[in-house]
Amino acid sequence: MNKYNITGMSCAACQNRVEKAVSKVAGVDSVSVSLLTNSMQVEGNANEKDIFDAVKKAGYGISSAGGKRSKSDSTSIEDTQTPLIKKRLIASLVLLIPLMYISMGHMMFGWPLPAVISNNHVAMGLIQLLITLFILVINQKFFINGIKGVINKSPNMDTLVALGAGASFIYSTCILFLMTDAVMKNNNDLVMTYMHDFYFESAAMIVTLITVGKMLESYSKGKTTNALKGLMDLAPKTATIIKTDENGNEYVETVSIDQVEKGCIFVVRPGESIPVDGIVIEGESAVDESAITGESIPVDKTSGSEVTSATINRSGFLKCRAKRVGEDTTLSQIINMVSEAASSKAPIAKIADKVSGIFVPVVIAIALVTIIVWLIAGKNIGFALARGISVLVISCPCALGLATPVAIMVGNGIGAKSGILFKNATALENAGKTKIVALDKTGTITSGKPQITDVFTTSDTSKENLLNIAFSLESKSEHPLAKAVIAYCEENNCEKSDVTEFSAVIGNGLLGKIQDKIYYAGNARYISEKINVDEKSLSLSKELAAQGKTPVFVSDENMLLGIIAIADVIKDESAYAIKELEDMGINVVMITGDNENTARAIGKIAGVDNVIAGVLPQGKERVIGDLSQKGNTLMVGDGINDAPALTKADIGVAIGAGTDIAIDAADIVLMKSNLKDVPAAINLSKKVLQNIHENLFWAFIYNIIGIPLAAGVWYPMFGITLNPIFGAAAMSLSSFCVVTNALRLNLKDIYKIKKTNKSKINLTEEIKMDNSLKKEMEIEGMMCGHCEATVKNALEAVDGVEAAEVSHEKNRAVVTLNKEVSDDILTKAVEDKDYKVKSIK
Repeated sequence: MNKYNITGMSCAACQNRVEKAVSKVAGVDSVSVSLLTNSMQVEGNANEKDIFDAVKKAGYGISSAGGKRSKSDSTSIEDTQTPLIKKRLIASLVLLIPLMYISMGHMMFGWPLPAVISNNHVAMGLIQLLITLFILVINQKFFINGIKGVINKSPNMDTLVALGAGASFIYSTCILFLMTDAVMKNNNDLVMTYMHDFYFESAAMIVTLITVGKMLESYSKGKTTNALKGLMDLAPKTATIIKTDENGNEYVETVSIDQVEKGCIFVVRPGESIPVDGIVIEGESAVDESAITGESIPVDKTSGSEVTSATINRSGFLKCRAKRVGEDTTLSQIINMVSEAASSKAPIAKIADKVSGIFVPVVIAIALVTIIVWLIAGKNIGFALARGISVLVISCPCALGLATPVAIMVGNGIGAKSGILFKNATALENAGKTKIVALDKTGTITSGKPQITDVFTTSDTSKENLLNIAFSLESKSEHPLAKAVIAYCEENNCEKSDVTEFSAVIGNGLLGKIQDKIYYAGNARYISEKINVDEKSLSLSKELAAQGKTPVFVSDENMLLGIIAIADVIKDESAYAIKELEDMGINVVMITGDNENTARAIGKIAGVDNVIAGVLPQGKERVIGDLSQKGNTLMVGDGINDAPALTKADIGVAIGAGTDIAIDAADIVLMKSNLKDVPAAINLSKKVLQNIHENLFWAFIYNIIGIPLAAGVWYPMFGITLNPIFGAAAMSLSSFCVVTNALRLNLKDIYKIKKTNKSKINLTEEIKMDNSLKKEMEIEGMMCGHCEATVKNALEAVDGVEAAEVSHEKNRAVVTLNKEVSDDILTKAVEDKDYKVKSIK
């Protein structure tokens, strides 16, 4: 994706014009132009020169913004427009005061003027002309951009302003010349009539009031980017790195952040910001990661811990090795993600785009028709012209163009502050339409790290002795359950003995000799093969399994010593988050590869009624596809095997602590790895979508009510007309009101969930899963039905093989698995029977 900066855009019509022009360039797959950030994103392999030419031909300026932001601070999005507009406004107001004094103060209220001009109406007209001309020159941007728009066949808001102010000025100038003729003829009554027909103050007031609106709009738009600016300002500017001189002596040096390279050793003192992403190699400290994750509680860091750029070292001294620098740091990626999301276009924006594409030409046509109709109705040129000018200056395409992007920008900022990152505007809009939330179990609902939950001993064994033996045996194993035992025993200062003759039996358990005695650890079946296990222990084992726990039996050669229960425990916030989702009227589904009993037990603890168990990694994508048929589905996952499902879902949500692949595949990233952010993200999306609807409603209603009023539709019935000055004032405030309404989102608490009563869907019953995995094997050497039977029996004897369909005619076997079985095991089973496996797919 290539990014560009666009200059010269003033309203939604400009945005639409640029998009149309660039979309016609060969090689452009998609283009999105943001009026809010004056930026453009282009996807495809189009020649950059062709893109530049298309934009310039459309009448706008363009420059390359690069693939990523070149700066790490907020100067790259600094508000340079508001100060310029402010200067124009001040100069206009200074000149407008004497103009209004003469045109309205003197003429309407009889305020005094210097004797030299008090009775000289031509002089008063000339003064008004000169002052107005100065004000129009100060605000010449409206005329330059407006004329360019007409020349390039893309009239915009500036065109409307230029036409309104220009028509008022030209008409008043003509009246002034007619006044001089009346003076020459000594027709004082006609002179006074002409004096009241001047619209100089309208021309000056129109551009001044529009400038007021532009300044308010610009200021408010700047507020919408505060979150992005805040993120950029977090980026450290310097780093203290360790260098080595020519004599091999180490010394520290403070360098610019741009000079830090991957692999550099840097130090962080208490109170300093961590400059880049890295790994702690020495020291201990508590690090405040609230800037990145939103969590206020500092996180303890020791040797081997990862640290993130822009987080604050609160206590100890840390020595770290740089892992990710420059644009690869977590902060830079967050900044780019938030920036791209804010610049992208939500599907709902298409409504405004369609209207804005024809809005300005339609308004100009309405203004012309208004003038003609009033002239035909017998009104004088002044009255008809005033109605036409009012139509031009009250219509506001800007409000339509800003209705969606300002809400998207503010919403993304709120999400970023809370550690919820939306990758694009589509994700921010669609998350609020979620009907079903599918949660992966491991690492999402649960911690993803097995822990010891219970320790049961026999009457002849102490807990200390049981743990010491388990610790000694499991220290030799790499199994995830072994890591849980090791972590628990280390935390409880258990003793570890030397183990000899160690052996691991895959899928069953392990054994080893400690002080001339053999000990075993494993599942009930494995231990039952070694010793007699009493019914009470076997019953306890079944109870633990029903609770979602894995029982590990520990014994010696003669008797059972005890049972250690291990489980992947539920995260503290999981049940609360699931309850909030259900309170929102959303159906929650847990997807897991566990067996039905274990899955149900975990689902009960977590509060999930819909549990789909026994789903192999390859089956998750199909489950999500089936769920999507029932309603808009949001999938939350964290592992590599979740990536296809995250992509398949209507909205994919990755836990921030998960793998890079899962994060890349997702539409939303939860930096805090906290499941409570899922209902918060959905709630934020709902509020943003509601705000967009409000903005579009007011933008449309404003124009629907304002344009007929300005045209004088109600004049025949109620005598109501609209002065062009009031039309300009209304136009100037319309965009400001839309932007201000979007800023109200900052006052919303996204974690405050509104309960919704909604009937639940039994998704478990409705989705009948065939979770089996099939593998097709090409086998050489089979000659007859007996060969088929031999291969079939060999394959079906493999643990995990549910069935095998074998054909000697096709030299093929289709194996149905109920769990993952490696190709090597299947190959060995067949080749042990003297047949050759050529391929497996």
